[in-house]
Amino acid sequence: MEKRFYKWEVLGLLWMAYLLNQGDRQVFNTVLPAIRDALNLTDTSVGLIATVFNLFYALMVPVGGWAGDRFSRKWVTTVSIIFWSVATMFTGLATSFVWLIILRSVATGGGEAFFGPANYSLLGQYHTDTRARAMSIHQTAYYIGVILAGWLAGWIADRLGWQYSFIIFGGAGIVWGAVMAIRLKDKKEEGTAQPRREREGIGFFDGFKTVFTTPTALVMTLGFSALIFVITGYMTWVPAYLQEEFGQSQAAAGFSSMFYTYVAAFIGVLIAGSLSDRLALRFRGSRMVLQGAGLLGGAVFLFFMGGKSSLGWLYVMFAGWGFFRAFFDANTYAVLYDVTPSRLHASCSSAMITTGFAVGALAPVVLGALKQTMGSLSAAFPVLALIWAVAGGMVLIVALTCYKNDCNKIHK
Repeated sequence: MEKRFYKWEVLGLLWMAYLLNQGDRQVFNTVLPAIRDALNLTDTSVGLIATVFNLFYALMVPVGGWAGDRFSRKWVTTVSIIFWSVATMFTGLATSFVWLIILRSVATGGGEAFFGPANYSLLGQYHTDTRARAMSIHQTAYYIGVILAGWLAGWIADRLGWQYSFIIFGGAGIVWGAVMAIRLKDKKEEGTAQPRREREGIGFFDGFKTVFTTPTALVMTLGFSALIFVITGYMTWVPAYLQEEFGQSQAAAGFSSMFYTYVAAFIGVLIAGSLSDRLALRFRGSRMVLQGAGLLGGAVFLFFMGGKSSLGWLYVMFAGWGFFRAFFDANTYAVLYDVTPSRLHASCSSAMITTGFAVGALAPVVLGALKQTMGSLSAAFPVLALIWAVAGGMVLIVALTCYKNDCNKIHK
């Protein structure tokens, strides 16, 4: 009984770690205007901090994926959360642009890069017949994490100063890392020598080769890149948009920019996960169809976020966008793991994440420069909508043709 239950304890441990992971990222976005004003930075320069974070993260993710397939996934995830949490605490002591780049962009980004591939592959190891359900539940940590961080980081910053937002969130991550060191266990390999020999023979670029030669994995990765570009731009600049265009406080903007979006996404991901499992029994490509539909639906709501709309209308757009993006989120790793070999799941995850975040890294500085040039973020929303519409159409076309024509190379 305890052995059967343990896979759900693993989900709980990784769920909280993922919540802290995403919450940690949102802290910077929430207090971005306060950091900019306190250190006399420009919109472009604070956008560059987020861009370097994502670029360094993307650069280090392949190393994290390789480590996740070669070494203990328990210790890769545990050391990762402790490392990035220490870096987050010290970010609260940064006094210049250079120190923010070192502590936030390089140290925090590099530490987080080791978490994702090992985290998802460990969860996939424990959950085979319950994989889609477990992945959907796990994804809710993302939504709750950014809502919680969006409000709490702003609340702390309004009362104590932006520095304490980093210190408190970093401290929480260190505590949870200690819990994981005690409770989290690696999944025992079936058999003995053969699985170990396969693991030791994994090459650094094997994940990239697999993803880029598997049609559905490749196209899904391109869709993921479009997803991350828009999400990164949104999460970096929308809190500042609400503060500057609508006069909200840091706490209110941090809460409002994330609450409506991620409550709707929470509902959407649970619906999408359940729907995906049922539809996949009839048509293997249904998961990608849901992803493509999610991007197209989200594009509509993105388009109408700009302009001098009322806050009520804006919140409806936030919620609609969040609901539809969840249809992509719920199926990302289920699609990837269905068409790639299990021994390379961490490496394939890292290939997808690297590509996505390398593209997404450009969003903060691009939108920051656009905002600085045009004086408002409103003009950026139709551009973001177009990116999702094109990516959604591409994913739908491949899903409807590739699976039916057996052009997808499915790995067992």
